[in-house]
Amino acid sequence: MTALALEEQLNVAKKQAAENYDRLLRAVADLDNYRKRAQREKEELRQFAVTSLTQDLLPVLDNISLGLSAARNQTEVKGFADGMALVLEQLKNTLAKHGLKEVNPLGELFDPHLHESIAHQPDDRVPEEHVAKVVRPGYTLNGRLLRPAAVVLSSGAANKQEGKS
Repeated sequence: MTALALEEQLNVAKKQAAENYDRLLRAVADLDNYRKRAQREKEELRQFAVTSLTQDLLPVLDNISLGLSAARNQTEVKGFADGMALVLEQLKNTLAKHGLKEVNPLGELFDPHLHESIAHQPDDRVPEEHVAKVVRPGYTLNGRLLRPAAVVLSSGAANKQEGKS
């Protein structure tokens, strides 16, 4: 090969290298812009993810305000309690519409994945290691446990307990 041909090949290779380097810089910039946009969108989604839930809860807030206002003018407690029960039911229904489910395991076999045992007590009506009392209900959100139910477990019949001592 002649020096002129080699020089021509070198120039072509330099031109290709410059074009490839330019494409690389553009690709890196595009990737960086994509990352920034994805991060912005993720943050925006996080900020506004509860918009639908919040909008659905506004009537519940309105009803609580109305109930408290009415309670201040009433002397009868039963009417207030009935109104608050209705608002509680409305709140539970609204949250259920958004995937919240109450875990109320009364009478069920203890499940450590859904229940938190806080005590044992003898109970003639409830089988051993079954939930005799729900102290605080638990909740799941779209199948994921948010809070376990706090429960008291049956330790079986009281007379059976005396025989064990």
